[in-house]
Amino acid sequence: TEIYLRALARTVELGKKGIVLVPEIALTPQTIERFASRFPGRVAVLHSGLSLGEQFDEWHRISSGDFDVVIGSRSAIFAPQRELGLIVVDEEHEWTYKQQDRTPRYHAREVAVKLGRLCGAVVILGSATPDVESYYRSERGEYELLELPERIAGHRLASLPEVELVDMREELKAGNRSIFSRSLLRGISRVLDAREQAILFLNRRGDATFVQCRRCGFVLRCRRCDVSLTYHSVEEGLYCHQCNYRVSVPGLCPQCGSPGMKFLGVGTERVEREAALAFPGARLLRWDRDVTRGRHSHEEILDKFIRHEADILIGTQMIAKGLDLPLVTLVGVVNADLALNLPDYRSAERTFQLATQVAGRAGRGTAGGQVVVQTYAPEHYALQAAAGHDYAAFYRRELVGRRQLGQPPFNGLARLLYAHPNAGVCLKEAERLARQLAAERDDRGLSGVEILGPTPAFIGRLRGRYRYQLLLRGDDPGRLVSQLTLPRGWAVDIDPVGLA
Repeated sequence: TEIYLRALARTVELGKKGIVLVPEIALTPQTIERFASRFPGRVAVLHSGLSLGEQFDEWHRISSGDFDVVIGSRSAIFAPQRELGLIVVDEEHEWTYKQQDRTPRYHAREVAVKLGRLCGAVVILGSATPDVESYYRSERGEYELLELPERIAGHRLASLPEVELVDMREELKAGNRSIFSRSLLRGISRVLDAREQAILFLNRRGDATFVQCRRCGFVLRCRRCDVSLTYHSVEEGLYCHQCNYRVSVPGLCPQCGSPGMKFLGVGTERVEREAALAFPGARLLRWDRDVTRGRHSHEEILDKFIRHEADILIGTQMIAKGLDLPLVTLVGVVNADLALNLPDYRSAERTFQLATQVAGRAGRGTAGGQVVVQTYAPEHYALQAAAGHDYAAFYRRELVGRRQLGQPPFNGLARLLYAHPNAGVCLKEAERLARQLAAERDDRGLSGVEILGPTPAFIGRLRGRYRYQLLLRGDDPGRLVSQLTLPRGWAVDIDPVGLA
């Protein structure tokens, strides 16, 4: 952040202005505070948390040249900042920079690079865990690589926190059936005794991730989406995290009439409940999407934790990114395996990034830090590299697999997704387009583009519509679809950040 501030100060000296992107609205309060202290009255804010009127006013003031710097989430890259000299993309690896749910499906990082070239502006991509494709570009000389191998805390060099991988299989063998390992329980006790703070990270909301009948195995699912319903103990209801469908918990199994419904899986509400039972005197604070629906919820939760009005912060991925919390000396990753087994070639990369980023919240003050990562796969290379704070080791191992499978950065990807209320119609349309694309490829001599599918999407039905997808892989696969007119219902995503 200090480098960003000094680069921006130099930019202003040269008579130019800047844009700073952060991946989450949750990060804007701390970022705004830091930049506003250096550039008082010269910082604008743009993000979706503002009302339409506030966005309108801020937009016009930016256009009038009133601000030296614009700070915001991904859409702030389109701010009408005149005389643009610097663009900063903080935590450049974050997939939240990609707009995935509607057209245009742009990636703010790629827009920033293109805009920088058009304007002659410097673009800084910052990350402790760079996107594999970004790092590959730096190796090829497309980007200039600048490394910061030392950590600074309190104006001094500071060591990175010690990371312990806990094998939860061994915990079960030892008779520990708690969601907390013995090591994590000892660590929390130490933090509470020392009047310090801890973070417990789990990238899943709710109390139980699914409800299942003990007798027949029936799982309660959303009637509109092909996903199980999540139990939320606070509202005492079952929710679909895709379409927000809600039902109450049935007393009997809808399939066999048995009263034995079992709550399985763990979410942040369950972590909060278990922590309250294990440490009755601790002050707990939860930070996830369910408690941040108010306009200033992010700021209120962060301020409360910074003022030490809570001892333990429990949250999802929004607490893993860029927060500076000097009193936090312990971070516990409750389950590091959630993203590891998704059907996505980036699953190992995301697991490494999340584990490393959340570990980075510990030990940022003078007291040092400890990180406990709970997993059922401690031997996995992504977790081993995260435990050693070794990006280079992860990158080398990941690149071998990407090269063998022909995945980015060695090939480009395009994802074509079709949605329709009728499953048969959906499949037939996907098969028809696959044949059309194959014929188009052959006619145009684009033999380097591979057509994969059609296959059902990871969530096969969403909001009442069935979904099939085609993947195009090769050198610039977007060329194959650039001249086609696709029927209604198709969505095209060039360089998707996720396939699950």
